[in-house]
Amino acid sequence: MDIENAKIEEVIEKINSLYKTSQERELSNEEKDLQSRLRKRYIDNVKKNFRAQLEGIELNNKKKG
Repeated sequence: MDIENAKIEEVIEKINSLYKTSQERELSNEEKDLQSRLRKRYIDNVKKNFRAQLEGIELNNKKKG
């Protein structure tokens, strides 16, 4: 799986799949590594979206009245 170019929906789906698998059995080292990289990709995406929202906010400090 090309994590960097995957759609975020695919990343979330794979994270959830690995979580469900981890509830049934212990993940292999490769699966744990993949899970870690997927989670990092997801968190980086959340941070990027949050920054974009913050940059789009315009402050208005004028006092009324």
